[in-house]
Amino acid sequence: MNTLSLRTPRTLDDLLNYRLLRLFSVSGAPVIRLLEGRHGIARREWRLLALLAARGMLSPSALAEQAALDRPRTSRALGSLVAKGLVQRVPQPGDARRAQVTLTDAGRALHDEVFPQVAALNRDVVAALDDSAVQALDRALELLTARAQTLNAERMRDVRADRRAGGSRRVRPGTDG
Repeated sequence: MNTLSLRTPRTLDDLLNYRLLRLFSVSGAPVIRLLEGRHGIARREWRLLALLAARGMLSPSALAEQAALDRPRTSRALGSLVAKGLVQRVPQPGDARRAQVTLTDAGRALHDEVFPQVAALNRDVVAALDDSAVQALDRALELLTARAQTLNAERMRDVRADRRAGGSRRVRPGTDG
């Protein structure tokens, strides 16, 4: 594949997001088998569990933002984790409607058991690269993520996605959407 094809994509295989999605799908398959097959949790649940393990108690909204998930999906995944006894909701004093979420002892134990296995799978994939390529990839991912965040913020003003309709709609100047 011509490396310039990333700059001037002509086919689906030239698109950065498609190539990243393919990598995610292929490299993530063993992780999904590990999570779902051995531990009965979905990848999305694992993401929330791992974030709570790394960051501590968070509000559901902050957790959704850090997990790059919308609030309804985060809420459903949290409900499932609460039902499994891996996460607990901690009501905030003075407002029972507001809560923070944190790992239970069982959630912490599961994370401590599973994380080294997921990290080993990650190491096995990254082993295809030498140290300088790993450093270059890390830097490239930082730059691409920052650029994508900037573009997303700029373009969010022009078009708002409507996932229920399977499309998008234009936001007209002078309206709130």
